[in-house]
Amino acid sequence: MNHTSSGTLAATAPFDFELSLRFIGGFRPVAGEQRAAERTLTKALFANGQPIVAQLADAGYEATPRLAYTLHADRPIDPATQRAADDRLSFFLSLNDDLRPFYALAEADPIFAPIARQLYGYHQVKFLTPFENAAWAVLTQRNSIAAARGLKQRLTERYGASPTLAGQRYPIFPEAAALAQADPAELFDLLPAMRRAEYLQAAAQAFAHADEGWLRTAPYDEAERWLRGINGIGAWSASFILLRGLGRTERLPAGESKLAAAVEKHYAGGRRLSPAAMAGLGARYGAYQGYWAHYMRVAG
Repeated sequence: MNHTSSGTLAATAPFDFELSLRFIGGFRPVAGEQRAAERTLTKALFANGQPIVAQLADAGYEATPRLAYTLHADRPIDPATQRAADDRLSFFLSLNDDLRPFYALAEADPIFAPIARQLYGYHQVKFLTPFENAAWAVLTQRNSIAAARGLKQRLTERYGASPTLAGQRYPIFPEAAALAQADPAELFDLLPAMRRAEYLQAAAQAFAHADEGWLRTAPYDEAERWLRGINGIGAWSASFILLRGLGRTERLPAGESKLAAAVEKHYAGGRRLSPAAMAGLGARYGAYQGYWAHYMRVAG
């Protein structure tokens, strides 16, 4: 890859890149797709359809955190493509999230405050794109994480890209348009379950024509309604995508057994909590209740 472009990404303080890297290292849906070293991350992405390998490194101070990056590609990177990469990387790492109001709420919660201090400066690391999140939701339906990882790898090898930098391959999950146009019979061969192939292609066709900017900022109920209109996307999948693919933290994710276990462990000594009680705990955090849920899961 002999074409490069460099720049910096600002992050809203407080921001701790090391915590982001630690999360990525344990995030099983993307295992083996990037290289996280000491305060550096190398990950590939599509920007304006162009496969790019991005190298990011901590380049800021506590008061003015930022990441320096270099983009590598097989052909020149024009300004529009660099701006698209900037946006994708910033959104992936939630660099613009202002966590100060969230931490102020946490200080009034004696159970959660120690968790917030432990993860102080951790900005939610999302799926690289909301479509990748939607695809993962489909692949994990009635399936183990290990099996879903194998199916994801097959899709990436067939429809995605794997650019190489310094002898290492960096897989990129396919864009929605590539899977929207795929031969349904071929998809079924890769995902030997008719409904899974149908659901994945339905999500691909929807996201191929979606306005991601609208999904990031539209009223929550409208964005949720759009997602629920996709064949195979139910309440759990929609709330999962809204939080982990679109950064919508206004609501708690639906039907999260691991979240329930973490909350019950910390707030109820392991006793079962009703959905209403869980919702009441999250409601304390208002527009940040999705962050509260994510922190609880990370700590758990």
